[in-house]
Amino acid sequence: MRQFDQQRPNLARMYDYMLGGTDNFAVDRLAIEQLAELVPEAVPLARANRAFLQRAVRYVAAAGVRQFLDLGSGLPTQGSAHEVAPEARVVYVDHDPVVAAHAQALLAADAGRAVCVQADLLDADDVLAKAGAHLDLARPVGILLVSILHFLPDSARPDLAVARLRERAAPGSFLVISHATTLGRLEDEEHARGGYRGSSGGRGADRRPSEIRAFFGDLPFEPPGLVQAVDWRPDRPKLVGDWALPSSLMAGVARKIDQPPSA
Repeated sequence: MRQFDQQRPNLARMYDYMLGGTDNFAVDRLAIEQLAELVPEAVPLARANRAFLQRAVRYVAAAGVRQFLDLGSGLPTQGSAHEVAPEARVVYVDHDPVVAAHAQALLAADAGRAVCVQADLLDADDVLAKAGAHLDLARPVGILLVSILHFLPDSARPDLAVARLRERAAPGSFLVISHATTLGRLEDEEHARGGYRGSSGGRGADRRPSEIRAFFGDLPFEPPGLVQAVDWRPDRPKLVGDWALPSSLMAGVARKIDQPPSA
């Protein structure tokens, strides 16, 4: 198995550290500490994102779905899908072969129920071919694209990959997306048009809520629709004094139905 470079920070290990995990190195912890000085909300947002994933997985599982495809998963630690829905089969997908190999090693105790494969989510057909060795794609699947699409610039055409996933998904499947944005609240989209657009160094995209919504195509949203991640079916009401995260992480869950609703 190829080994991680312990001298360079790795996004998957950094995310593990932000979630309180132990599958990381000193270089990753230092990178996060430096990031937190520049962006104090980075760690709370990472944890809010993981909490959203957990709530969404529970919701989809409660609807009867027993298989999940988690794209851009990183290391499956700290409350990942297979831990939240132990009755389900889960395929994790990461494009980094080293991350995928270590993820598979971490899942050794769950062999047969949770696996990790190496694939690029931008190649949806390859992803589905590899996932199809472990999942029954003729049945509903929970497709998780959680905190990954904002790393992909428009030039990479992630919209086409997600559209292909929607097209190939069986009726009854769910599409779960969270996406970072710094472009303001839903009602302020028009004012954001003159703001920062596109990629940062060609490595990601800062999309408006309407552009995030477009990844769902014509799939109908489950309530409450596309909202801040912390407001998507929270486990408890907000309390006085709760720290309000900035409007920078949108999330939603949509379901593919057999037929469009009648007019």
